[in-house]
Amino acid sequence: MTTRRSVLLLVVSCLAGTGVAACKDSGKVSAAHASEHLTFLVDTVVKDVDEVRHGLPEGASVLAARIKNEPNLTKDLDNVRDSLELARRKVQDLRMAKSTFFALADASGTALRNDQEQDRMAGRPFFESFPGLAAAKDKYVETTGSMPEAAGVRAPRADGQWVAATPVTVDGTLSAIYVTGWSWASYAYHLEFALRGKLRSELADRKDEKEPLVYVFVVVGKAVFGAPVTPEVDGTTIGALDPLDKVKDNETYSSPLDITGRAYGLAVRRTPALGSGSGIAVLRSET
Repeated sequence: MTTRRSVLLLVVSCLAGTGVAACKDSGKVSAAHASEHLTFLVDTVVKDVDEVRHGLPEGASVLAARIKNEPNLTKDLDNVRDSLELARRKVQDLRMAKSTFFALADASGTALRNDQEQDRMAGRPFFESFPGLAAAKDKYVETTGSMPEAAGVRAPRADGQWVAATPVTVDGTLSAIYVTGWSWASYAYHLEFALRGKLRSELADRKDEKEPLVYVFVVVGKAVFGAPVTPEVDGTTIGALDPLDKVKDNETYSSPLDITGRAYGLAVRRTPALGSGSGIAVLRSET
């Protein structure tokens, strides 16, 4: 309770313009809370990736059986889409997966069809956008890259994707490649939505506290990806700090941060489950 009262007093002082020090202290409190949120978010990432790791090979078996019964299936694009939907329905992990697309590619890595109503991927070479997927001819793989047709935001705002793929073999012969993934912008939105839901649940019986403003970002190298409606200035400010360079192993980097005159707290941690050079950033401000 003492901490909560301190936060309230600091924020009131900041809003009342009683001094920069109060705003900085408010940012420190927000940074501490943002650091606590990272445990929940990193655990969520591990769970999300595990769903794909376990589910995609099972889905590939469903597709293989379908292709074996219908050898010309890959030439019927409507049938390909129906088969993709069938594979997802039959595998619990895939029904729960946070993927923004499922697709089937031929043995050369060229997309045949995805599961969306409007397919912008058809005919696009997956290996060109995601060179690491070439290994999916022989085994399950995960990698990152960027395909404009898989973006979760409109250009010119940048986006990238995390993707996974596995071979679909029939009688020992590669028939197709089963691909899934999510855009960084869409995944940031998913994590942000989950965090806000958790916060609202925790605050349900604490009527004296206001819900804080929180944003979640995926950090890949020096690039920072936020949800589609997140102010671009927030991601740009975080990116300028090169936060992953300040994080080692399972450590957390946190710091007060001023963005357009508002006090925030930033916390960043690496997420090996999304690949080397990736992490999650939380930006929080008391309201």
